[in-house]
Amino acid sequence: MIDIEKKINEIIEKDIKPILALHLGSVTYEGFKDGVVSIRFEGTCKGCPFSTLTLKAGVEEILKSKIEGVTEVVAV
Repeated sequence: MIDIEKKINEIIEKDIKPILALHLGSVTYEGFKDGVVSIRFEGTCKGCPFSTLTLKAGVEEILKSKIEGVTEVVAV
């Protein structure tokens, strides 16, 4: 795993998962290519009508602000 992927995983584990867990949700890191982070929503986040907002205003903003080179986050 390259350094940027390690950092993505660390931020997901330490910063993002605890927030989602408050609503019984979670997220799994799936990959990183050309600036795009792929994640998979789990728990109550999966299929939630607010998951797009969580993705763009939450997960994406956190990762973009903390990791240079992340340009987008997509759910798969």
